[in-house]
Amino acid sequence: MMARIIGAALAVIVAAACGSRGDLPPDRHEAGTSSAAAAEQSSKPIAPRPRVVVLGDSLTAGLGLAKDDAYPALLQRRLNDHGLRYEVVNAGVSGDTSAGGLSRLDWALEGDVRVLVVALGGNDALRGLPAEELKRNLGQIVQRAQARGITVVLAGMEAPPNFGRAYVVQFHQVYPALAKQYHVALVPFLLDRVAGSETLNQRDGIHPTAEGARIVADNVWAVLEPIVAHHD
Repeated sequence: MMARIIGAALAVIVAAACGSRGDLPPDRHEAGTSSAAAAEQSSKPIAPRPRVVVLGDSLTAGLGLAKDDAYPALLQRRLNDHGLRYEVVNAGVSGDTSAGGLSRLDWALEGDVRVLVVALGGNDALRGLPAEELKRNLGQIVQRAQARGITVVLAGMEAPPNFGRAYVVQFHQVYPALAKQYHVALVPFLLDRVAGSETLNQRDGIHPTAEGARIVADNVWAVLEPIVAHHD
């Protein structure tokens, strides 16, 4: 199992990543009044939907893809198709590390956020940042989200083998350990069935193609669906 993960990780992580309207006079004909009421009703803003925020790096931002092909946009389609009234917010920033995600967490959690998907760590691995630093940053993200009553989904990532087997194992263990510690749902590996595939990744060998992004969406949806269905 670990050998498969290491092989997949090598191919994955080798680089960072309204118009105004006048009111009708009160002595207008009833039909006019009725029309005005209808116009007023239609001009009222639609109530905001509860949010699912996906906090991540270039894999989440959808680097190299059309906006609608990034996996958070695909999750939005799944929610719509299932009649689940959520708004997915793509809070992916290319090149971001777990520390970067932590530093912009308050901004990412603005509004009625019900679920936070944390998909960070790839760039930590690329830079060889200590696994304990990754664990501390992700742990703080989870704690701060849970303090707001937000349900967290943690998406795992793997380290490349060039930093040595000990680092790969330590890095891998961060995600299940945090999921157990904070009782959060875990996507074992965000890029499962995508990493290492020439046909499912762009020419850089790192970022998924549109087809690859659909599989990534499948990986996240398998964990996210029962959570949002329960909340709804």
